[in-house]
Order: sequence, then C-alpha cells, then structure tokens
Amino acid sequence: CFDFSPVVDNVYLVGTEEGIVHKCSKTYSTKFLASVRAHSNAVYAVRWNPLQPRVFATCSADWSLKLWDEQDLAAPLFKFDFGDAVTDFDWSPFASTVFICSTEDGTLRVYDLSVDKYDPLCQQLVTQKKNMHLTRLIFNREFPIVLAGDDRGYVTSLKLSPNLRLAVEQKTYSQESEAAKMDKLIAWVQEPADHK
Repeated sequence: CFDFSPVVDNVYLVGTEEGIVHKCSKTYSTKFLASVRAHSNAVYAVRWNPLQPRVFATCSADWSLKLWDEQDLAAPLFKFDFGDAVTDFDWSPFASTVFICSTEDGTLRVYDLSVDKYDPLCQQLVTQKKNMHLTRLIFNREFPIVLAGDDRGYVTSLKLSPNLRLAVEQKTYSQESEAAKMDKLIAWVQEPADHK
C-alpha cells in the first residue's frame, strides 16, 4: 500500500508486508527519507490526513490501527486494538479528527477524536454473511456518504447520521481550523502532564 503526500507531491509513504512504513521521495529513489516499524504484521493501508498533512495513519493484519506524527515517529500518537485484522480505513474529507475503519469481521467503526479519544462514535456490521470481509472503505468527497466494499465484490453505501454530517451540510469547516483542531490533539498527546 502507498499514499502520496497531500502537500509535497514527490513524497509518499509505503507500507510493507513486514509491518514497516517507509517515507520515500521520487527525488531520492535509492534511499528512504525515514522508516518506522509500525506494525508486527502486514500493513494493509497507509494514508495521510488530508486536513492536517503532518499526520498519517496505518492499519494492519496485527489487529491495530495507529495514528502517526511524521515529525516524531518514535511512537504513534494513538493506537487502537480491535481483536481482528483492520482491513482498511479512510480520513474524513471534512474533519481532521474523524476517520472510519473496518475489521475483517465486517464491522465498520466511525471515530471522532475531538469527541472521544478511545471509543468509536458508532459501529455497524456491514457484511451480513459469514466469511465475507470488508476490504475497502472511502468517504465521498462531496456528500455525507461512506462506501464499503467486500471481498465478494459487493459495495454498500452508508449515509452518515445527522450529527456526523453537520459540518458537511453547514459548510462550517476550513482547512486551517481543521488543521488547528488536529494540532490541539497532537499537543494533548505529546504533553500528558498538562491534562492529569
């Protein structure tokens, strides 16, 4: 899996089957800009946050999803463990702290870290049949809709609940305010003594 930076067009991230994430550049094709052992198993997806480009996330067969600050790769900002392989995730195009993720059991979860840093706002079983696994998730970039694809080729369209689509309908978000919201969250994580 790989994803290009939303701000620097020659920089990209690559997730490997060994659990390593490499930050690469098209300019320096013979070496990595940085590397981190992100997971203990294959990385299934890696994506930059479109509203705060210094943040990216990874998900893996090791049952976890991790959020990273590219300026400090020593440890993830957040780690979520699910008890099942995390097959995919996507960042919201409208809120920097919102993402969705899917696990191999067919469950889709919606998180908003500005509301709850530990538990999903909602979760929904999307695949109804046994042995069907979600493999791909994506937010619609214009409307409050999420598409979920499974390993049998079915695509399910899910409309976000009213409280999750408020910013979309009112057009109250901006790149700057959303980046500031994620920056506040990063500062909270990196300064644990301040919120004891």
